[in-house]
Amino acid sequence: MASALTEIGEEPFDSPGPQSIVSSALDELNRRYGTNMRGAHDLHEGDFDPPRGAFLVARQDGHLAGGVGLRPIVEPDLRTGEVKRLWVRPDLRRHGLAVDLMEAIVAAAAARGYAHLYLETGPRQPEARALYERLEWEQVDHYPPGAFTHDTGIRFHLSLALNPTAA
Repeated sequence: MASALTEIGEEPFDSPGPQSIVSSALDELNRRYGTNMRGAHDLHEGDFDPPRGAFLVARQDGHLAGGVGLRPIVEPDLRTGEVKRLWVRPDLRRHGLAVDLMEAIVAAAAARGYAHLYLETGPRQPEARALYERLEWEQVDHYPPGAFTHDTGIRFHLSLALNPTAA
């Protein structure tokens, strides 16, 4: 479990907290996959804007600790979302903060009426894959139409109707 002094809250995507999270995540992705990684820059202005989107930032003792985003996937009934850029500061990993962030983003998605969530991770991120499997996300072969996927990505799905933490 993350520290009792950790606070998770929604922040506008264009504010310093989310921008620092995304920059840090991209830096780590560039180190793992190289700087020409296709799809690393697939975030767009407005992706995380309310009411359908959100970007959650974790702060520990007031300092940036991690974050995660939720954006809609374009589809007819707007009940499908995508989790993007889960990232936790390296010195705070393996203490439950990623679990706390994932539970918070699932709750935020449920509150926005989403029925399905998807996410994608890469083959050089075994710790991310293990986390999503531990949190009972189902590995799937395909994303719904309207979402960018990387050709080597490992995709996961979570049905909120079946997830007790979403209620």
